[in-house]
Amino acid sequence: MGVKREPITYKGRSIGILVMVGAQLFIGAIHALFGVLLFSFGSDVLPATYAYDVYTLAFGLLVCVFAWYIWQGKRAGWVGTVAVSVFVTVADALVVLGLPSIPGIPLFAAPTEIVYSIVVIGYLFTEKVRKKLGVS
Repeated sequence: MGVKREPITYKGRSIGILVMVGAQLFIGAIHALFGVLLFSFGSDVLPATYAYDVYTLAFGLLVCVFAWYIWQGKRAGWVGTVAVSVFVTVADALVVLGLPSIPGIPLFAAPTEIVYSIVVIGYLFTEKVRKKLGVS
């Protein structure tokens, strides 16, 4: 009979949560910074719209806030991250399909954002993560 080992953790959190929160904070910070740059320099940098500027900044900030809530073990982090990820998946899928979406979402970024968001949603729906964050 093998010896059952305890999972590797960091400050009481699983490595999966650590990696996901780190990735989310990184992605959120990049989007928030990019959103600020778009507001500052506008269409001189990218042919974007005001709606996309707001979307990018709001997305970045929300991702960071909800990642922090997940790190704190709060249910709101799970709910918020799933909601933002579903929204991004739908908005980007509409762009990929050539249908109306948020004006300015770049087609080159949409497929990657869709895949990443689906991975995040899939991870959040695992039994261990739902249990840890108090989601039934």
